[in-house]
Amino acid sequence: MELRTSNRSTPLRAAGPVGERVIRKNGLEWLARAGLVARGVVYAIIGILAVELAVGAGGTAPNQQGALQTIARQPFGKGLLVAVAVGLAGYSAWRLARAAIGHGTQEKDSAFDRLAAGAGGLVYAALAVVAVRILMGTGSGGGSSSPKKTTAGVLGWPHGTVVVGVAGGVMIGVGLYQGYRGLARKFVQEANIEKMSPGVKRTYEALGVFGHLARMVVFVLIGYGLLKAAIDFDPRKAIGLDGALRELSNHAYGQLLLGIVAAGLIGFGLYSIADGRYRKV
Repeated sequence: MELRTSNRSTPLRAAGPVGERVIRKNGLEWLARAGLVARGVVYAIIGILAVELAVGAGGTAPNQQGALQTIARQPFGKGLLVAVAVGLAGYSAWRLARAAIGHGTQEKDSAFDRLAAGAGGLVYAALAVVAVRILMGTGSGGGSSSPKKTTAGVLGWPHGTVVVGVAGGVMIGVGLYQGYRGLARKFVQEANIEKMSPGVKRTYEALGVFGHLARMVVFVLIGYGLLKAAIDFDPRKAIGLDGALRELSNHAYGQLLLGIVAAGLIGFGLYSIADGRYRKV
């Protein structure tokens, strides 16, 4: 009996050391850091495009795909987009590994952290695929209608309104959590602040707070749109990142609000780039 139990548990015991070797690979650490930089570049470009929209310099409300297409149009854009795609894929791999193993080389993750890591890993894997499609010339130029089409499909499911409503509530919760992380400076606990000079630490914290609050506004608006779509049974109410930015500009003092949130997204991008240097991975 003891021998049989031992044999059955061997694969389970072996899974731990395998996971340890994967998470501690230097290559995965560098992919994680490159991914944080890539994420920062995407957010910074979205913020810059949103600033142009706020000041009336033309263009449409940006989203992640639009940011990647902007990179591709720059001098040496294809090479830059390849680097960003690799970085996003690396970030996704790191987040998924953290979700599966439950810790990095420097810190342990709670159940909530693991769930968030898994969701983030899937989102950035999809964004890496979009970058590859743009490189291959198959990426569409739109993207703003995608949330509406997806929501329309889900609303047609049995209990689809409940699914969309729950998704909206979750998105609002994620947004509020972003605001909490910023105001409580929770993100500082994830950084090697002992490696920062006092000036770098102050700048890092300021960018992190400002950036997380900007993300809160955007996520809450997206969630609110999903809730409205579920309540009104109208998929046209669903919006993505670009729709959330347009929503800001449509209100009183909309251009000012859009400019503030756009600056916050640039701040989050710069914070994320700095995180590539200082994040505990």
